Amino acid sequence: MKENRVFDDLTRLFADAGEVAHGVRREAETALRAQFERAAQAMNFVTREEFEAVREMAARARDENERLRARIETLEAQSATARRAGAGS
Repeated sequence: MKENRVFDDLTRLFADAGEVAHGVRREAETALRAQFERAAQAMNFVTREEFEAVREMAARARDENERLRARIETLEAQSATARRAGAGS
């Protein structure tokens, strides 16, 4: 009977130790996550959302530059044609 009680006490002790270890792990993860977030903010890291927004803006700017480049080329070609037509008169 005494052996069963010792075994029960040991079982309870190991179960409690497991719960404590799990709690310590959660605490450590929370502390590390908070520490990392503070460090990331101090280093001025951007969020994924901010990065994606700037990336989209850059893509739109590139598209606009391409449209403007094509328009300038067209206007230059028209100007050159008009100059040649004027010089040939």
